[in-house]
Amino acid sequence: MGWLILPVAVLVAALAGCTAEAQPPAGSASPFADCAALADSPGPGNLPSLTLPCFTGGQPVRLADLRGPAVINLWASWCGPCRTELPAMQRLADRAGDRLRVVGVDTGDGRDEAASFGTDTGVALPTLYDRDKALMNALGRTALPVTVFLDAAGRTYVYNQVALDDAGLARLVREHTGVTVPR
Repeated sequence: MGWLILPVAVLVAALAGCTAEAQPPAGSASPFADCAALADSPGPGNLPSLTLPCFTGGQPVRLADLRGPAVINLWASWCGPCRTELPAMQRLADRAGDRLRVVGVDTGDGRDEAASFGTDTGVALPTLYDRDKALMNALGRTALPVTVFLDAAGRTYVYNQVALDDAGLARLVREHTGVTVPR
């Protein structure tokens, strides 16, 4: 019976470590905006019925409740194309103001690496944390970056090709959300 106690203790400790990552460490600084604005009244949508914690503060955000028009960008600090694309997402958020929600989803990444990348690049848009790649898997994608465009009627378009630049991003936003963002 004693031989069973150690493996069970190791398993319990490992599981505790998995869940602890969902909450930011006490006192850790996050460069990303709070997600409170994402939690307003639910709208129609075709996003997966997943709940992810906000990178800043850890409050849960149910993706199916996000209203459009919105752009949701899945990224990671270790992803080369993401390192090019994410600053373009921040510029889009800055130019769009209240006409368009721009949300990041740190995917398959460590908190410290993501926070460092956000700080280094000046990216501060509201960001969800998805260590286990649940959204990427639910979207049927295997590579980053992934960008989801959500229009006001809840229709989605998933883009997963080359990293988007400002012009390409503006074109896809206009085409798939109906919002024209000034340059």
